[in-house]
Amino acid sequence: MNCRIGCGACCIAPSISSPIPGMPDGKPAGVRCIQLTSDNKCKIFGLDTRPKVCESLTPTDEICGINSQEALAFWDTLESLTKG
Repeated sequence: MNCRIGCGACCIAPSISSPIPGMPDGKPAGVRCIQLTSDNKCKIFGLDTRPKVCESLTPTDEICGINSQEALAFWDTLESLTKG
C-alpha cells in the first residue's frame, strides 16, 4: 500500500519523542507536526532531517484504514493502549 497523499494522520495522532525540525522536544499525541502543510503533506519527506521514527512508518490497510478518519482512529487507539 502507498501512503495516501493528504491524509496526515501519522503526523497528527501519535506522540513523537524524537526531535523534529521546529519541534526540538518532539510532539504530543493529537498535535499537528509543524512540518505538516495545510493540505497534510510533509515538508521534510525524503530529507535527512525527517525523524527516523517517521521514516520507519509503513502504510498498511490496518494502520491507514480506508480514509484519514479511520487512520486517526487507529492511531488514537494505539496511543491510548501504549500510555504508561
